[in-house]
Amino acid sequence: MQEEKPEIKKRLSWAGLQRLLSLLKFMWPKRWAFFGGLGALAVSSLGTLAFPMLLGDLLDAANPDASLAKINQIALILLVIFAINAVFSYFRIYLFAIVTQFMLARLRQTTYDQLIRLPMAFFSERRVGELNSRITADIAVLQETFTFTIAQFIRQLIIIIGGISLLTLISYKLTLFMLAFVPLVAVGARIFGKKVRNLSKDAQSQLATSNVIVEETLQGINNVKAFNNENYETTRYFNATNEVIQIALKGAKWRALFISLIVFSLFTSIVGVIWFGVYLVNQGAGISSGDLFKFILYTLFIGASISGMADLYSQVQKAIGATDSLLDILEEPTELELKGDCVEKTQLQGNVSFNKVFFSYPSRPELKVLKGISFDVKTGQKVALVGASGAGKTTITALLFRFYEPDSGSILLDGIPANQINLNCLRRQMAIVPQEVLLFGGTIYENIAYGNTRAAENEIIEAARKANALEFINSFPDGFQTIVGERGVQLSGGQKQRIAIARAILRDPKILVLDEATSALDTASESMVQAALNELMKGRTAIIIAHRLSTIREADRILVIDQGRIVESGSHEELLARDNGKYLALQQLAV
Repeated sequence: MQEEKPEIKKRLSWAGLQRLLSLLKFMWPKRWAFFGGLGALAVSSLGTLAFPMLLGDLLDAANPDASLAKINQIALILLVIFAINAVFSYFRIYLFAIVTQFMLARLRQTTYDQLIRLPMAFFSERRVGELNSRITADIAVLQETFTFTIAQFIRQLIIIIGGISLLTLISYKLTLFMLAFVPLVAVGARIFGKKVRNLSKDAQSQLATSNVIVEETLQGINNVKAFNNENYETTRYFNATNEVIQIALKGAKWRALFISLIVFSLFTSIVGVIWFGVYLVNQGAGISSGDLFKFILYTLFIGASISGMADLYSQVQKAIGATDSLLDILEEPTELELKGDCVEKTQLQGNVSFNKVFFSYPSRPELKVLKGISFDVKTGQKVALVGASGAGKTTITALLFRFYEPDSGSILLDGIPANQINLNCLRRQMAIVPQEVLLFGGTIYENIAYGNTRAAENEIIEAARKANALEFINSFPDGFQTIVGERGVQLSGGQKQRIAIARAILRDPKILVLDEATSALDTASESMVQAALNELMKGRTAIIIAHRLSTIREADRILVIDQGRIVESGSHEELLARDNGKYLALQQLAV
């Protein structure tokens, strides 16, 4: 199993910040709340800065010469400031929550809408777990950033700048003495903080690897149990999570050293400021006990803000990495951006033509899957594709649906190049019954209706009847409202196949693709469904992929595919009449 790619470490840069701030466009409809939150943040921060100043004045009033009225006045002003601070703190948190929740919902919706419109080549090179984490883990990081980090960053910045300005007004000598400690703390924070951040990223990356193991195991739980590999998977997961523990404990050691350094430096600087301040008071340098108290409180505020900036810096770094991942997806060209406008009146007749088509999958460009495939299918014809596994049969249908574009050659529909027909118009008139049926976790009714979400209930019931699925559906206590379970686990293979056929019948397509459509049915069900499919295929172009050759005897033409080439073409009888032919060999193997 492929391992999770290690996380790319992002440096904090102006370009990275610009990309992060570009996400603010998603909050623009709620800009009133954003600017209101900024205003509330500014007021609450300034109110916090007023607290030490007034508290120092209150301390200076603690002498026999001070009037009681002045003491009461200062105390009253403090209470008013506390009340204002509380009110504006409430509005700051609530308004930023409005902005963030709306913004992240829009971002999730946009990312999901973008993902499902990307070409198949994009998905062939990426894992489902990786893409899912973009919408969950990365946006969760951004939620923390926009809900808390940015507000705190602005708040700490106001406190640091405002605090240092007020300190200078109180005593420039004491301010210079206090600031002399900052470079020492900053250098230590830089060294320890970088190590802690790197270890945190390593722990996140290893945790992502363990999450991939869980996801892959649960997705393939049938295989795990069939091969009796519960112990193997448990060992794999234990090893991965134990590695997380080791990295996390190593990070905890460095984080403990980092915090110890900050605490030691902070208290050392406070003691130093108090010592120098007392010295200045004793020397009569124009500073009172109240001023010294103000200075100490402002120093504590500034020290706490500076120490908190390291965590905020780390959070912004993570947010920039998450932003890059999301924007990489949002900047990918979608299928609907590639070619053509949708003309609602575009109606296909069902003529299909492949002309010297060569193709290799984007993940394996050196391996040609199709090598000059050419054939024509007229409206209403049934053409079967047969051949060994890996010959290129399913790839032909993937190109017909334009899941991929051919490397060279052309595919024409009614004489029009397929890449000039808008995908909405093209796929709206096509349907597929795949070999591996994927049902969604809802009801049987919802899964059949997926073929045409605008269909009426009677049309859905009729589609089920034509697919010979009505009998087993009605046998369930909940009928059409029966929950099929994750990936249809509550249904048998044959039942899932018939629901997929009903979905295709409801689609009423011009071009129908049957990829081993009856492979999971028993003999009795197969004959009934085959009759329904024969009725459905009348007047429609049908391309049938089959290993069970008995199901394609009535096809108008059979194409034998071998190693990406058409090696034989003709009816069932014509191909059997050829001595030493590929089709004859396949028929003999099937007997």
